[in-house]
Amino acid sequence: MCGCLGAGPLQRRQRDMRVSWVLTVLSICLSALATAAGAEGKRKLQIGVKKRVDHCPIKSRKGDVLHMHYTGKLEDGTEFDSSLPQNQPFVFSLGTGQVIKGWDQGLLGMCEGEKRKLVIPSELGYGERGAPPKIPGGATLVFEVELLKIERRSEL
Repeated sequence: MCGCLGAGPLQRRQRDMRVSWVLTVLSICLSALATAAGAEGKRKLQIGVKKRVDHCPIKSRKGDVLHMHYTGKLEDGTEFDSSLPQNQPFVFSLGTGQVIKGWDQGLLGMCEGEKRKLVIPSELGYGERGAPPKIPGGATLVFEVELLKIERRSEL
């Protein structure tokens, strides 16, 4: 054969097999990347600012005593706790382990009057054990928070 009519059936089959193999490998790699990105994305704390303030002379930092209003919900929207019905702010020391890690991290750098939405993965919340009966194990938590007041201890 002169080869001027194009590739023979054997050459076409070999080319098709190479293309198929490359597409299969590419598909597997993309699938692995998407899975890794999805798993990594689920483990990250998400912080959204819902209300900014114009004047912010002091931002929250580790050791500050914060006065917060909050509402906590599961991902499906089921509310499990809130300070609002009693109009009783929750008071705690930031960054000292008095609250879940998602709060210790997600409330840093906040201004009085600011509102945030925190989406907290279970690893930074109550983990695989949860907080029965309202918070199941492995639950992602969604908090709407408002910083009412910052108390800063004077440094000695």
